[in-house]
Amino acid sequence: MQISFSPFRADSALTLSRQGDVLTIDGADLDFGPLPEGAVLPREAVNCDWLASEVTRIDGVIHLTLLLPHGPIPWPVPPEAHAVMHPEPILVTADGPILLPSYNPGEVGQ
Repeated sequence: MQISFSPFRADSALTLSRQGDVLTIDGADLDFGPLPEGAVLPREAVNCDWLASEVTRIDGVIHLTLLLPHGPIPWPVPPEAHAVMHPEPILVTADGPILLPSYNPGEVGQ
């Protein structure tokens, strides 16, 4: 599963986990198992406010973008906030909890 992120300011963090083709977002399961190779599932077809893109399966890998909440970031912006404000996409290959960029600048992998 290839997950990209679109960060935004919010007052709560996000929790994710994966079990095969099922992505669990804050306790709600999204089953992408039926999505065939090369297919595109429009964002509007998925009942999930965290989804920020269509969902595709390319070479067997599910690709999607999620909204990623982050806490307050002080001014001037500290260097450690870069990973929070501009997170790199992640490739999730194992089942279980998904480690996300920190909700708060200065905290790594929370």
